[in-house]
Amino acid sequence: MAEKFDLIADIREDSGKGASRRLRRQNKVPAIIYGAGRPPRSLTFDHDKVLHELENQSFYSSVLNIKVGDKSQAAIVKDIQRHPAKRQVLHLDFQRIVADQLIRMNVPINLVGADIAVGVKEGGGTVSQMRNDVEVVCLPKHLPEYLELDISELELDGLMYMADIPLPEGVEIPELAQEVEQVQPIVSIHIIKEEVIEEEVEEEAIEGEVPVAGEEGEVAAEGEAPAATPDAGESKED
Repeated sequence: MAEKFDLIADIREDSGKGASRRLRRQNKVPAIIYGAGRPPRSLTFDHDKVLHELENQSFYSSVLNIKVGDKSQAAIVKDIQRHPAKRQVLHLDFQRIVADQLIRMNVPINLVGADIAVGVKEGGGTVSQMRNDVEVVCLPKHLPEYLELDISELELDGLMYMADIPLPEGVEIPELAQEVEQVQPIVSIHIIKEEVIEEEVEEEAIEGEVPVAGEEGEVAAEGEAPAATPDAGESKED
């Protein structure tokens, strides 16, 4: 089961963009929690504590324990809004969960044996992971922190698919119920080919350059007399 995190929250009575901006200036993160057949509730969290938790990859695919006073609520994070330029969390969305109701959650796919895979050690290939996570459906108690896929036996030009991922008890991947053509590969090993393209540089006559006598293409245009050149010994001046 995925790791649990405790988050301390306060009830937020005011709403709107202006109220949210004031909270952010106070180093708070506005948030909302919804689901489980209950009305949405606006919350606030300490920004620095939230930012610290977000550094843990498990936070995104774990059951979170949100505490408000002496009450606790199990939840999962559904959306995180971040500032495009600053290291700042702008807003959080949480979904309440109950023990006997299925939840949908994206969990990471961790590759095992990538450095010793047959296609890497013997074939000289490179591992290419096409999918980093996958949506699972399960009860909260069965929610995995991540799914592992062992690729140590994967050969050069080989592929492994979502169906190759071993699933823990009580965990399903809805995507596997789709048509086979819609199930995309998860990982492959192949040789990365590098093609060097040489640019052809066209030689152009430099403006003002005196052409070499006798070269092809340096003849006078038809109907024009060639320019007279002074004989040796003659002065160019009258």
